[in-house]
Amino acid sequence: MKKVLSLLLAGALALCLAACGTPAASSAATEPTAAPASAETADEPVELVVFAAASLTETLNKIAADYKTVAPDVTLTFNFDSSGTLKTQIQEGAVCDVFLSAAPKQMDQLDAAAAPAVNTEGLDFVDDATRLDLLENRVSLCVPSGNPAGIESFDDLARKLTDGGILMAMGNSDVPVGQYTQKILAYYGLDEQTLANAGVLSYGTNVKEVTTQIAEGSVDCGVVYATDACIAGLTVVDTATEALCGRVIYPAAVLKTSAHPQEARAFLDYLSTPQAMAVFEAVGFTAP
Repeated sequence: MKKVLSLLLAGALALCLAACGTPAASSAATEPTAAPASAETADEPVELVVFAAASLTETLNKIAADYKTVAPDVTLTFNFDSSGTLKTQIQEGAVCDVFLSAAPKQMDQLDAAAAPAVNTEGLDFVDDATRLDLLENRVSLCVPSGNPAGIESFDDLARKLTDGGILMAMGNSDVPVGQYTQKILAYYGLDEQTLANAGVLSYGTNVKEVTTQIAEGSVDCGVVYATDACIAGLTVVDTATEALCGRVIYPAAVLKTSAHPQEARAFLDYLSTPQAMAVFEAVGFTAP
């Protein structure tokens, strides 16, 4: 009886061991069939959001088409407006990877490395290691076709504004082209508020609005960038010197809030290449 019991126990033990070994064998058999990790991963599509001064609209749209051949997986989405408006949108949390301003002031207001007198709110959005002065522009006095008011120069403009016989378009005070125009008025000792009260000034929220007023002949003259005058085919009667309004520098930088800093830096680097600069120079921009 003991012998029979021993045999039964031995058989049961053998069955248990066999059963326990089955999953391991099954697992070992299925492991080689698992899909191996890919050695190469296709580039993920990236959308870069670029905030740029309105005066860069035509050139950046052209450059975006060219950039597709350099970085086919990168889509550039532009937000064009006055630099002051763009600065406010960035400050309020708008998604932006690269910022191109029409003046240093708006960039400085977002840059912790700028003087506290300019960056009065202590904002820290600019990756200062990427910041550069990308372009230089000029400020031009333009008139509608035929120049009905016979305005010939900035000197002539100052006299006629004082006499009150003309209407001039300029950018708002938060728009760089408006700020350059304010410097020109100050150079001639003209008080902007007095002129506005006299009804001889018309304003635009960005340089494109000022350009449109001149092109449509709703004003006698206006102050815009030389590049906008070129693109719109306006008649230029004078160009401001550095003494009149200072240099017109366009800084550019990647923002610290960028979700794609590597791709943003690559695009910013591309803007300084001969291919991109040729597009800028075709309408009158120059390298600083």
